[in-house]
Amino acid sequence: MKFFLALGLVLSLAVSAVAQHKHGAQKGPNGGPVEDVAGVHLEFVTSGTTLTFYVLDESNKPISAKGITASALVVAGADRETVTLTVEGENVLKGEVKKPIAANATISVTLKTPAGKSGQARFKK
Repeated sequence: MKFFLALGLVLSLAVSAVAQHKHGAQKGPNGGPVEDVAGVHLEFVTSGTTLTFYVLDESNKPISAKGITASALVVAGADRETVTLTVEGENVLKGEVKKPIAANATISVTLKTPAGKSGQARFKK
């Protein structure tokens, strides 16, 4: 009996931890998915050949993108393209790809903050 109680407790904690980690399902203020990268939140929005990442704090409020360096790798089937993201406006990182982004594309972002923190996130279109 104790075994089943312990097993139930472990499973409930695991399910709770997984539910809290589902950050990618969260939508940002611009309607895109949000991921935590290097201590900032990135919201991904795309239109045609433009990749746009909004830099946000933990409450999804805009914060400065100044000093952030980032690049994105766009993979759709056999097509791969690396794009340097540049700061545009107060809290926006943008990049242009050669072809419109396919519906099944995976976009991997590598980011480094002015404080030296770095990280990666993956988005699906």
